[in-house]
Amino acid sequence: MMTAAQHPTVWLTGLSGAGKTTIALALAQALKAQGRAVALLDGDQLRHGLNRDLGFTPQDRHENIRRTAEVARLMNAAGLTVIAAFISPYRADRAMAAAIIGAAQFVEVHVSTPVAECEARDPKGLYAKARAGQLAQFTGISAPYEAPLAPALSLDTQVLALEESVELLCRHLQQRP
Repeated sequence: MMTAAQHPTVWLTGLSGAGKTTIALALAQALKAQGRAVALLDGDQLRHGLNRDLGFTPQDRHENIRRTAEVARLMNAAGLTVIAAFISPYRADRAMAAAIIGAAQFVEVHVSTPVAECEARDPKGLYAKARAGQLAQFTGISAPYEAPLAPALSLDTQVLALEESVELLCRHLQQRP
């Protein structure tokens, strides 16, 4: 029988364009290949449904993370490994998520790709809009990002290939009690 800690939530945090969703999708595929039941929670997807009533103020970001953590906790309790890909810019909100999910299940992973690289990628054109003043409260430009102080892992996608990032994550998850 698996313990609660064996059904973790891998919380990927980092700037827009850092590679969170790409890593989350690849990690989900790798874990499913190992026979794990996996659920993926992506910030963009949840903002189209469960969290569509929320904006990007600090209060709305807090509520976005709170709701997501509650869903992840329920999924962990049901025996799923959860992969959550969220900018989640505030340390206090990530600490709240860890408290809701449970410290034994919460695995904070900083996708630490530098802002200059994220801006060069700009897959959604958001950095350009933020620089032009067309997008308020944009993390890393007009809103803060508080990097984790002691993440379980730090992955810089400017340096690490996708396969390397996924391998590091899988190895970390296998070493958990």
